[in-house]
Amino acid sequence: MFATYDEAMQSLEQVDIVDICLPTYLHKTYVMKAADDGKHVICEKPIARHLDDAKEMIEYCKARNVRLFIGQVLRFFPEYREAKRQLDQGAIGTPAIVRTTRASAFPQASNHWYADFEKSGGVILDMIVHDFDFLRWCFGEVERVYAKGMLGRGFYALDYALVTLRFASGVIAHVEGSWAHDSFRMKFEIAGKTGILDYDSARDQPLVAVSRGPKSEFGGVAVPESPLKRNPYFVELQHFLSCIEQNAEPLVTAGDAYEALRIALAAIDSIRTGQPVTLR
Repeated sequence: MFATYDEAMQSLEQVDIVDICLPTYLHKTYVMKAADDGKHVICEKPIARHLDDAKEMIEYCKARNVRLFIGQVLRFFPEYREAKRQLDQGAIGTPAIVRTTRASAFPQASNHWYADFEKSGGVILDMIVHDFDFLRWCFGEVERVYAKGMLGRGFYALDYALVTLRFASGVIAHVEGSWAHDSFRMKFEIAGKTGILDYDSARDQPLVAVSRGPKSEFGGVAVPESPLKRNPYFVELQHFLSCIEQNAEPLVTAGDAYEALRIALAAIDSIRTGQPVTLR
């Protein structure tokens, strides 16, 4: 264990990759530190808190000839990968309407940084940025974003947003995110001309008991679990390592993470202004 990044770099004989799992507002600083040291970088989502920072990080890593991977892990969940495969095969005909939900308790972390909107970006930037990436993977570029949410209403340790995306392909998606639940849940429903793809993680738990007793101050962040021996987080890291070894293009690129961030920030702007935001 090391107290600082610099201490680790000075103490370890060989480091090839740095995996950054720090709060969002620190991503840029430590991605650049790792790039300066010539290390490939795996960084948690979202890529950054601000779009200019994300662009600078991508260009910075390219200039120093190091790879930058962003942990938009949803593409590695088997249910979501299978949905993408079914869509590509035309299983439900032309897709038209999508609904997604991602909900959990308010995340706990050091110094309550998630509660600081300027650091975390709230439930939109920290949580449903996953869904934005998945939906863009499936349906292409987003033309317009409209959102409603709790931003600016003064609720501590609660957040909620409902975001409507209109894609250039014609698909309309309603993306719901909540930090007001006691347990984690994710689901999607994709309706096409000839069928529906439907997934709800709660169905894997027919009986759920939730304690409302005192909670630890540092309870951590709720994340979706998988019963698979090789869970999606492991598969994601294995994929990134393989891309480095084989100099291959990853399933999710830093550019994809940039676009997911752009959609998220547009949703935040829409809540603030009460108006739709046009991206293209």
